[in-house]
Amino acid sequence: MLTGKTVILGITGSIAAYKAADIASKLTQAGARVEVVMTESATRFIAPLTLRNLTGRPVVTDMFELASEFSIEHVALAEAADVVLIAPATANVIARLAAGIADDMLSCTVLATKAPVVLAPAMNVHMFHNPVTQENLARLKARGFAVVGPEYGRLAEGKLGLGRLAEVDGIIGAVEQVLGRSGDLAGRWCIVVTAGGTREPIDPVRYIGNRSSGKMGYAIAIAARNRGAEVRLIAAPASLPDPAGIEVVHVETAAEMKEAVVKAVAGADALVMAAAVADYQPKTAAKSKIKKDSPGLTLELVRTADILTEVKGDFLKVGFAAESEDVIANARKKLEKKQLDLIVANDITDKDSGFGADTNKVTLIDRNGKIEELPLLSKREVAERILDRVVGMLGKG
Repeated sequence: MLTGKTVILGITGSIAAYKAADIASKLTQAGARVEVVMTESATRFIAPLTLRNLTGRPVVTDMFELASEFSIEHVALAEAADVVLIAPATANVIARLAAGIADDMLSCTVLATKAPVVLAPAMNVHMFHNPVTQENLARLKARGFAVVGPEYGRLAEGKLGLGRLAEVDGIIGAVEQVLGRSGDLAGRWCIVVTAGGTREPIDPVRYIGNRSSGKMGYAIAIAARNRGAEVRLIAAPASLPDPAGIEVVHVETAAEMKEAVVKAVAGADALVMAAAVADYQPKTAAKSKIKKDSPGLTLELVRTADILTEVKGDFLKVGFAAESEDVIANARKKLEKKQLDLIVANDITDKDSGFGADTNKVTLIDRNGKIEELPLLSKREVAERILDRVVGMLGKG
């Protein structure tokens, strides 16, 4: 999504300006060409040389001292931009942008560009809640500006409140989402994705679960978002942050996941069931912690809901088959039994494609019997390949 894109990174005078170095570094590592524009106040918090070294590009701090390639006209940066990101965005800069003031290089760039603009506010909690700031943000949102954050946390003055700069990954996610407005799923499809492993309670402390990290499902949700889809993510417990721009419903048990899926698939075009749903649950869960008063414990287990089979609707169904033996044969049986359109099979005994790994080696099998074995790829790359197949199927439907 970011490869080859020109990102104008505007940095303004906030103590959070030091985090812009991490943003610039990650954008550059993702393949973006990052052009940094700093206000005069921003240079008091972080040196332009730091950003130049991280991006490999000259840093603009004065509209009358541009790099040679942008010296023809002061709006050349605005024309080169695929997206403008201002992080951190102070209350002062937000007010100037809302009023259309263009008295420095950053505000000139924003006023002149046709590219989407993403703001990541950071300021004192009272400044953020001030009606003027809220009115300015509302005005900018109405004009199409995207706003990510701020978040609740410890602020520069030591107080807790809403005003902390959003997490770097969330900011970059917002940039990816904005760029995805022109993707092959933009304005066309709603994709429901499930992720993580459900937990079936034994008592208030213990549960039956599995080793799923949720990484594969989250990768699919993020990839679909970046291609412009409306994404609804139903997440069982996983130690992963909520992706920016995605509606996330957190659940714990198979029953809760089924209920959430039934609601989410209303009007959806595809359901990608990447979650590892527990097959069994205790028939009854103890209301208080079970004590170790006996040498053993016997649990009576009953089947959980088969979500893919029981949830009906006019949408594409994609399932996963995590197998330890006869991978292809077992995946085909699951494809037919659950009447799926596509199934993703992987061998969980392979350390590079098992639970918790950042890579996956899968085989795609569709309803027509076509088998596509993929090489070992990152889970993000696997997600893109799955979505390629989904796009093809939806396009034909």
